[in-house]
Formats: sequence, structure tokens, C-alpha cells
Amino acid sequence: MPIHQLSEAELARLYGPWAGRTPAEAAAFFEGYPGRWWLAGGWAIEAFTGVERHHDDLDLEIPRSELALLRRHLAGRLDMWTATVGALLPLLPEDDPDGLADAVLPTGCGQVWVRPSGAEPWEYDILFMPGGRDTWEFKRDDRIRLPLADVLWLHDGAPYLRPEVQLLLKAKRPRQKDQADFAAAAPLLDGASRTWLRGCLELAHPGHPWIAEL
Repeated sequence: MPIHQLSEAELARLYGPWAGRTPAEAAAFFEGYPGRWWLAGGWAIEAFTGVERHHDDLDLEIPRSELALLRRHLAGRLDMWTATVGALLPLLPEDDPDGLADAVLPTGCGQVWVRPSGAEPWEYDILFMPGGRDTWEFKRDDRIRLPLADVLWLHDGAPYLRPEVQLLLKAKRPRQKDQADFAAAAPLLDGASRTWLRGCLELAHPGHPWIAEL
């Protein structure tokens, strides 16, 4: 079964637990990093709404084009594993460290998991932003694009994915926690954000139930 279809309990049983890092710890981890990074997932929604909820891990994201910068930042600190449909594989520091993502990552790989060793919990799930260096592109429909600067905002000194963008990413197969995130965030979106999200859902997910609620 593909990794993304496993339950959280089954993922932990097969691949190991997560350390449960916080945004503040992520900001400290990226101190001195020369590339761009931001917080995504449920933490991005919580930062916007102020509604606390349980988090199984902490999702980070970087531009796919900056993989080599990330590998240099992790060298000697954390091991990197490529997470592709159905498989986790190590990406060793000596394996073409300055290579482009398409040259060193398995076909279809859109993220890596990192941890100090196989005996310790996973620290971070780091996703790769498709598109160009300065352009955010929706991974399921490349007609939806924005300047990278327009999809990020700062909260407590850390960069986060904007809530309307994160909700679009959660919309394909909304789980219970995704529905809860939508219920918490949607009423707080301003008019422009609601209009953008509704238009994107109509384009990428016609008939989605969130459209009527927006």
C-alpha cells in the first residue's frame, strides 16, 4: 500500500515515530540556512486561526530547486530519506551532493523525511515546491500559480504558507482534521482569499463541497 494511504498508527509501526517538533524548533533548525523554507500543513492553519489541535508531525517546505542547499545544511546532522509512493530510500551525503533534484531523487519523489539515525524518531517531513525558483505552483494543477512571495506570511518570526493555499492542498481527500481546519479557517479568510480559494477549487476540484461554503 502506498505510504500516503497508511494510517498514522500504521506508519509509526512500520517506519518509526515522529519527534513532534514545534515551529519554534523548526525556526532554530533553519537558523543560518541560505535558502527559503516555510511551515505548512496543520501548523500553518493553526498559526492563522489560533485554534490549537493535535499534530502528528511538522510539515516544512522548500523550493525543489534548492535541494542541494538543504543537503548541505543537513550534512553531519540528519540523515535524509526520500519518500516516494510505496518506498523510503536513503539519500546519502556523498550521492551527487550538488546534483539537481531531478537527477538525484527517485521519479515521483516530492518530499524527504529526516532523522539523526535509524534508532531515533523522524524530525521533519520536508516537501518540495514544484514550479520555478520564485513561483509557487499547485502540484495537482499547474494552471494555478502565484509568486512565491504571495503565498507566504510571517507569524512569530517564522514563514508560513497562507491559509487559503494550505486549504487548497488539503482539499483533494479531506480527512477529519482537514475538515476541522477548513471549518476553523474559512470564516476568517478575507474576501480576496475566499474568492481565490473558491476559484481554484472550481478549476481543480469541480463540485467540491467546500465551494458552496465559500
